[in-house]
Amino acid sequence: MSVKVLILEDNPVARDFLSRVLREAFSDPITITEAGDLETARRQIALTGPGGLHGADPFKLMLVDLELPDGNGLELLADLGQYPATKVVTTLYSDDEHLFPALQCGADGYLLKEDRFEVLVEELRKIVLGQPPLSPAIARRLLTHFRHGTAADAPPPPAPGIGTLGSPTKAPVPIEKPVDLPHLTPREIEVLTYLSKGFTIKEIANLMGIKWFTVNDHIKSIYRKLNVSSRAEAAVLASKQGLV
Repeated sequence: MSVKVLILEDNPVARDFLSRVLREAFSDPITITEAGDLETARRQIALTGPGGLHGADPFKLMLVDLELPDGNGLELLADLGQYPATKVVTTLYSDDEHLFPALQCGADGYLLKEDRFEVLVEELRKIVLGQPPLSPAIARRLLTHFRHGTAADAPPPPAPGIGTLGSPTKAPVPIEKPVDLPHLTPREIEVLTYLSKGFTIKEIANLMGIKWFTVNDHIKSIYRKLNVSSRAEAAVLASKQGLV
């Protein structure tokens, strides 16, 4: 089964460029759906199931432009907080006024379309490793912000995805009391065990004989059920339950 990808981009040349980047980045078969505006994107997403949230075959990856003919990509990100896809902003804007609102709306990555083809391919491949795809300039901006910012003015971290974007300086949230795991499925407990031992998403997929995007779905479900937002927090809970 191929991985479904949505490209939301109003520029046809940019859509073609991003399609080539995607096909170079992933070895798994992918099916790319293109949308040039928010209305078309929402219509395509709705086709995956009721409300676009729990269809049998939803999109696994979305590349979302910010400036669109009928609105802003942030609107779509905000509407899809619970949608089971990795959402990566692809834009020309590298300033704080675009970057941090995108992260606050749930973006799992932030790429600049002006980067070289090879750079974008390399960053998207990080998704399989469980790392956030970030253009080098964006990574430097985030590092500078959190080095010189304060807890008061730092933006809240976005929801977790394939490449979880927590604050670079965020420490694991202290666990005040043990948390039981009976509400996790046996498959999720297996994923959590591997995750806590430091295996990457791709390694877990190979060990379990499943696709990397299926592992990512399990991880997002684990984070949601345990009310955590990082591998470190999940590892603490797994350790308390004797899984590692």
